[in-house]
Amino acid sequence: MTEISLEQIKEFDQGLKSFPAADVIRRAVSSNGIDKATLDAKAAINSQPVFSVEVKTGKVANQMASGRCWMFAALNTMRHHTADLFNISDKFELSQSYTFFWDKFEKSNYFYNNVVKTADLPLDDRKVAYLMQTPQQDGGQWDMICAIIEKYGLVPQSVFPESFDSSHSSALNRLLNRKLRKDAVELRALAAQKTNQAEIDEKIKELNADNYRFLSLVFGDPADAAHFDFEYRDEDKNYHLEKNLTPKSFFTKFVDQDLEDYVSIINAPTADKPYDKTYTIENLGNVVGGRQVKHLNVKLDEFKKLAIAQLKDGQSVWFGVDMGPQVDRETGLMDLDNYAQEAAFGIDASLTKAEQLDYADSLMTHAMVLTGVDLDENDQPLRWKVENSWGEKPGKDGYFVMSDAWMSLYSYQVVVNKKYLPEALKTAQVQDPKILDPWDPMGALA
Repeated sequence: MTEISLEQIKEFDQGLKSFPAADVIRRAVSSNGIDKATLDAKAAINSQPVFSVEVKTGKVANQMASGRCWMFAALNTMRHHTADLFNISDKFELSQSYTFFWDKFEKSNYFYNNVVKTADLPLDDRKVAYLMQTPQQDGGQWDMICAIIEKYGLVPQSVFPESFDSSHSSALNRLLNRKLRKDAVELRALAAQKTNQAEIDEKIKELNADNYRFLSLVFGDPADAAHFDFEYRDEDKNYHLEKNLTPKSFFTKFVDQDLEDYVSIINAPTADKPYDKTYTIENLGNVVGGRQVKHLNVKLDEFKKLAIAQLKDGQSVWFGVDMGPQVDRETGLMDLDNYAQEAAFGIDASLTKAEQLDYADSLMTHAMVLTGVDLDENDQPLRWKVENSWGEKPGKDGYFVMSDAWMSLYSYQVVVNKKYLPEALKTAQVQDPKILDPWDPMGALA
């Protein structure tokens, strides 16, 4: 063991006294905090919100105090498409509360199935402990929103509006997770008694009935959205009325996308994930029997090329990032030069992208939408336009600017139409995926 001696501390203190501008830095940091004290205005000057390629979008949505970024990002890409097809106002939104209801409901059932599957393992087994740590949460992945839409369809926000708890989900999550853990106690006990599958299925049905009632009282009754009329005025003020729609018929007519065409592409440059291979994550999903989470890992230049190809074709891109490092949430600037923290304190905290993932320094925490890119004379990206889901206050009317260097280090996932994949990657994408551990960083929920 390496011990710190008192003599070493005296030596360290002498080194501190010789550190340039130590008193000035200490005063600035103690009054303003690390971020504000080290903010570098030059980053904003070098990241003007001008882009050579831009997709037409609209008013930025607001997920409020909930973790639905992945859901908002997906529905934003779809509403952009709907607005183009039908010339609908930029204020039009698809119901995030509707998909949130079904996601909570399905995630609870998915949890029950995982509890039963791991019931022969002790409580201190890592898989069981990981499962019980967070039975369900707000976050998700692209394939998980597809699973919900494929089963339940979509509705306009006017048909299934926000409730308080859909926009402020902490109390909902605390209560639901406590109930799910209580349910896990019962299910593990049944499994220990060697109860047959039919009896376990009946118990899960009973628990799901309780969840449906609870969620309906919190969000609203989804049966009210089973059949509905949709009326709107287009941008030319023409009136339209579509009668007796269902969530699935609404999706078919007004979104008109084959979700099977859209695939998850990741950039994870770690030794355990060779490029041009596919991966899934054990026990990760929401709809039992629904779409599997599946990623194709590609090199960084290919990762960016695919996103650029879809943007050039006039379609926005769902993408996932680590939204913590070097992000100025007020100005909406995502730039590696935002804060000169290491220079201020005389430390080196730099890690490669692979090291960040391997040593638990970074993972995907947030999903947004790429809506533009600025390309140089060689068609290489300089900066990216990002539609967030934090309302219109941050950034420029809710839109952020991401430097390409930041994109390289902290972006992990894009979703693109598979038609943009070169033939070799199309072949690679249909491979059976390697199953990763539940806690693998590529299983992180945005």
